[in-house]
Amino acid sequence: MDRRGLLTSVYDRTAGREAIAPGAAGNLLQLHPDDPNLWSAWNIDSYYRDTVRDLDEAESVTLVDEGPLLASVRVERAHGSSRFVQHIEPSAESRQVTVRNDIDWQERDTVLKAAWPLDVHAERESAEIQFGHVQRPTHENTSWDAARFELWAHRWVHVGERHWGAALLNDSTYGHDVHRDTREHGGTTTTVRLSLLRSPHSPDPQADRGRHRFSYALLAGAGIEEAIAGGYALNLPLRPAPARAQALVEVDTTDVVVESVKLADDRSGDIVVRLYEACGGAVAARLSTGFPLAAVFDCDLLERPEREPAHASGEVDLNFRPFQIRSLRLRPAVEEASRAEPSGG
Repeated sequence: MDRRGLLTSVYDRTAGREAIAPGAAGNLLQLHPDDPNLWSAWNIDSYYRDTVRDLDEAESVTLVDEGPLLASVRVERAHGSSRFVQHIEPSAESRQVTVRNDIDWQERDTVLKAAWPLDVHAERESAEIQFGHVQRPTHENTSWDAARFELWAHRWVHVGERHWGAALLNDSTYGHDVHRDTREHGGTTTTVRLSLLRSPHSPDPQADRGRHRFSYALLAGAGIEEAIAGGYALNLPLRPAPARAQALVEVDTTDVVVESVKLADDRSGDIVVRLYEACGGAVAARLSTGFPLAAVFDCDLLERPEREPAHASGEVDLNFRPFQIRSLRLRPAVEEASRAEPSGG
């Protein structure tokens, strides 16, 4: 990190790769005028990119925590009546740099972006959608491509080439743009810019003004599997549990995600588990439970049992098509003693 509070290097020691493009800096906040011709709160017009202001001067850059497990640097900036406070946090044994934001936003007709120029030749981006991801080109060769000047994703955006990539994770800011440039002396820079805040004037002239707290992160050396896991980890941080706690359900492959676990609505005591194949390929998976199973059923969205996959006590063998979603109804085995009616007089 330099004296401006910008990241000039994020080095992946495992792969021996630099994530930030030469001569560039990551986590650069940028302001654009944002006053579309129609529907201020809903539209963003492509000409907003014609004017940009870089917030590359910091009021202060302060080391507030120096480890050993976590380092944290506090960066403070100001623009007009708005104030930007960021805590930039690398952690031990991790390829992730997390940026935690506390922003007092007082702009009008302005969009705030965070630019990450990455040293990667990415032909396309992969962006998470519900139960999967979509891929979009990073070029503007056709009118369709050019019309995608603002994109959306849920928890992560991934750009990569063979054997190496990087992901940008977020916990609440879903807009972004991406473009690819060839550097003068060779090499390709793929820049991903997260859309952080807007301030439309209509229908609410005070829209979005005030205090905002959110986080995003750069995960270097990430494939699609790491992007998925990183997105979940940022949005659903670990919570303390008893040391002897056993996992309720587990899956033996990172290609399949356990999206939700709940009790069946009919109060039968059955457990409903929803899973999906997240990487875009057919895969076999084994679901293990922390309790003995009496029966397992595929079920519909109303939790009605359909067919019964092969299973043994505590294990279920499953096959998934690319991006297939499956809901399972698990019936725990009940000890015979607990089934017996209590004797009475």
